[in-house]
Amino acid sequence: MRQLALALSQSPEPSLDNFVAGPNSELIERLRKTASGAGGEAIVYLWGEPGSGRTHLLRATVAAARDAVYARADADFAALGATLIAVDDVGQLDDARQIALFNLINRARDSGGTVLAAGTEPPARLALRDDLRSRLGWGLVYRLHAPDDADKARYLREEAGRRGLDLPDEVVDYLLARLPRDLRSLAAIVDLLDRHSLERGRAVTLPLVRDALRDEPGGI
Repeated sequence: MRQLALALSQSPEPSLDNFVAGPNSELIERLRKTASGAGGEAIVYLWGEPGSGRTHLLRATVAAARDAVYARADADFAALGATLIAVDDVGQLDDARQIALFNLINRARDSGGTVLAAGTEPPARLALRDDLRSRLGWGLVYRLHAPDDADKARYLREEAGRRGLDLPDEVVDYLLARLPRDLRSLAAIVDLLDRHSLERGRAVTLPLVRDALRDEPGGI
């Protein structure tokens, strides 16, 4: 859908406050401590399936920290320098970057910094060098559980409430049944509905939702 794609490109920046914690409350508190410098761990590793919010949390933790940097798997690790370094998709690292990440973790341990890493598998199942798998399992390892429907519905209502919008139950059910349900998409949908509601001076109803999300005549 063209409108949803536009909304995704303009969705709010990731933060620890706009993440659907669900069963991940302990992890969110750990990331708050890590961002504040009070974590006390050289390595924190989180893993979960695509769409579970790994990238959101890495970027959100970096945004909340004073001296931090986010890096994807194709970054120049040798050039990274910060107290907190967040490395995404570690399962995709090439041989040279695996060595570089191994060295970053050792440097963090010696200097009091932290490497926050994420992947789709627990450390023992990653297709990486044995020594790097061992390093990633040294510290705290969290599995990121996807929020359930009740968590997502609550998130939609809370995000809408921050914008002064009221989402009727039928609108929430419609959105969860028909549209992408990853966390970034949920935030983008609320942003899109907010803009359409303001532009038209109308409350958020099913007709407005269908209009906002329509890609072509005939709707979705």
